[in-house]
Amino acid sequence: TTQPADIVSGLARLRLPAQLVLILGFMVRYADVISGQLQAMRVARESRGFRGGGLRSWPVLASTAGALFIRSYERGERVHLAMLSRGHDGRTHVEPVAVAPRTWLLAMALPLAAAIVLVAAMVSR
Repeated sequence: TTQPADIVSGLARLRLPAQLVLILGFMVRYADVISGQLQAMRVARESRGFRGGGLRSWPVLASTAGALFIRSYERGERVHLAMLSRGHDGRTHVEPVAVAPRTWLLAMALPLAAAIVLVAAMVSR
C-alpha cells in the first residue's frame, strides 16, 4: 500500500547510504520504462514469427537480453547527462519529518511484546 517513492524516501530517512538510495530510486522510476521496452521487443519478435521453446530459441532470447541491456545503458547515460545539465549534485534531498511519540509507541509495541515473551520464556526454564 505504500508508494515506491515513499519507500525510497523512508530509506533515506533511515540513513541508508546515499548512493544505495539513489540507485534504488532510479530502479523504481525506470522499472516500468524497461519493462515497457521489453514488452515492445517481445511484440517485435513475435510479429516476425518467433515462437519460443527449446534450445533453438536461446540465441534469440540472448540477443534480446543484450539489446535490452544496451538500450537501457544508453538511456541511463542520456538521463544522467540530462540530470547533470539540470544541476543534479548526486545527493538525495529528503526533508526531515517529525514523528509523533504515539507513532513510536505503536511501532515499538510488537517488538517490546516479543522481547517480554522471550525473557519470560528464558526465566521460566
